[in-house]
Amino acid sequence: MDTHCTPDAHGHCHCHGHTHSHGHGAGHAKAFIRIGISLLMLAAGMAATSLAHIDIGAGWRLAWYILAFLPVGLPVMVEGWKTVRGGDVFNEFTLMTIACVGAFCIGEYPEAVGVMLFYSLGETLQDLAVGKATRDISRLVGDSVRMALVRRGDSWEKERPENVAVGDEIEVRPGGMVPLDGILLGGDAVFDTSALTGESAPRVVASGGQVLAGMISAGSVARLSVNRVYSDSALSRIMSMVRDASSRKAKAEQFIRKFARVYTPVVTLLAALLVAVPALVAMVHPAYHYVFSDWLYRGLVFLVVSCPCALVISVPLSYFAGIGAASRRGILFKGGNYLEAIAHVDTVAFDKTGTLTEGRFHVTAVHSSGIDGDMLLKLLASAGQSSSHPVAAAVADAAASKGLALTPAEHVTEHPGKGTETEVGGRKVLSGNLGFLRSKGVECPEVPAGDGNTIVACAVDGVYRGYVEMADTLKPDAREAVSRLRRLGIRDVLLLSGDRKEAAERVGESLGMTASYGALLPDGKARIVEGLRKDGRKVAFVGDGFNDAPVLALSDVGIAMGGLGSEAAVESADVVVETDAPSKVAEAVVIARFTRRIVRENIVGAIAVKAVILVLGALGDVGLWAAVFADVGVALLAVANSMRILWRRYR
Repeated sequence: MDTHCTPDAHGHCHCHGHTHSHGHGAGHAKAFIRIGISLLMLAAGMAATSLAHIDIGAGWRLAWYILAFLPVGLPVMVEGWKTVRGGDVFNEFTLMTIACVGAFCIGEYPEAVGVMLFYSLGETLQDLAVGKATRDISRLVGDSVRMALVRRGDSWEKERPENVAVGDEIEVRPGGMVPLDGILLGGDAVFDTSALTGESAPRVVASGGQVLAGMISAGSVARLSVNRVYSDSALSRIMSMVRDASSRKAKAEQFIRKFARVYTPVVTLLAALLVAVPALVAMVHPAYHYVFSDWLYRGLVFLVVSCPCALVISVPLSYFAGIGAASRRGILFKGGNYLEAIAHVDTVAFDKTGTLTEGRFHVTAVHSSGIDGDMLLKLLASAGQSSSHPVAAAVADAAASKGLALTPAEHVTEHPGKGTETEVGGRKVLSGNLGFLRSKGVECPEVPAGDGNTIVACAVDGVYRGYVEMADTLKPDAREAVSRLRRLGIRDVLLLSGDRKEAAERVGESLGMTASYGALLPDGKARIVEGLRKDGRKVAFVGDGFNDAPVLALSDVGIAMGGLGSEAAVESADVVVETDAPSKVAEAVVIARFTRRIVRENIVGAIAVKAVILVLGALGDVGLWAAVFADVGVALLAVANSMRILWRRYR
């Protein structure tokens, strides 16, 4: 790797457009063959002179080691020349080339070959590790989707997903991956969603339900009507997020890149001074015995050790591995900067409906005033029939269960977090919370707090006509989500809800929240989060990614729950939890903190080992073999340490 190496969207570390093995199996095989040839020739040469004491002459000995050097050294020297021509002089290729040429010049032939041999071996193994991380990510985001089976008249034809239009009918065979988002046609079907959500349990999709690209048909043949083009599909957005994540650098990554650009020319100058300064001392003090070859050797050792390869590759790789580990668990980070940010969070604020609760309400009571209860229910259901809000869906379900025929609604105006105003059968209908009705000039009585259930009030032509009461249920892992965050040392876990204060307090108390705030509009939630941040708190907000867009944007880390099919969630959040499980928030914190720990270990370990070898090399106590370990060996150790992020089991 060169000193300006940064991973691309697939995780490869391209050194001016090049990797030693190009990340392909054939490239790796060729690299190992070259390494094997050099290793055999090096071993034979050393055995001949050290064990058999064969004197082949100085010229033949030099020629033998040059031939041993070329298979591993020539590719690096060519890359070094290319980078120099491109204006980048201080990179690993040129540093290794200078060190090896210098070793040849002072007669250290075996060490010259050994340095390049083990450097090439380290680079190849390192590239294999990075390639594995890349393949894991590609597998996670469903790179296997290649073709779609599309109905064309009376036959089925294979098409690339990009060429399939909205409204086309596609077929997915058992075990096949769904190539595009669509509506399920025919009967219910079972799908494996693990590629998208990380959840192993199969999901049953009812006829007419949404099926997302990346799901795998686990039962019979499934037929879908495509409702999103490929570029807008859930799978495509996930792939884009994971691949684009490498462009959003964490602070540690940004520091390492800047550090390498300054560090490399500085240590190169120091290596030159290490050779030149003793010579100047000898000129001033003739009694000082100066041996050029000894000091040149020390300078070469210093030069090899100075390459910051371990830092430059391992830190970005650690964040990339963290993003990959989270993706496996159904948690999508939009960049390493957000992975770093969530590790520092000390306050987590949750929305209630659809985040901690199921978001599937059911009507528990109808309280009418001046009209029949069924008429009240019919008016509310008619007014909200075009809304996708879970409260409107619950009212519609209640009306359907009673066989009430809905009246078309006209001139619908939605007020997010407040309510809806529309015309139903020529009458002006207001539906929403009591505050909304009062803001429109409707006189409303005080409604008993009861047990804190959600209410939807109704006014017809400016006159209050009652309300319906409905309840929501907590998600199965809601309590675990809060308790685990507390165990992780999160200072405060808050509930910020647009629901009634009593409902918010009831949920907050049952979950053990630090504090609960109800009757909040989106801007009210944003003000609370903004106030916390002004007090120096690091805040993560967890919401649905639509009504909560302002507060998601204002928080240090915005987390959208269940945002797999929600474009608004993907756009507004920094992190998207693909399932509806709030416990994934704690999991995200665990992964981020472990990633931060690995990054720190790599930085401290690499700098410590290099510092020791640099000093010992300058004093002449270690040779080029130790320098190779300090460079390539430490880089390999750092890469292996980074891969622990992918290998670890997170619970």
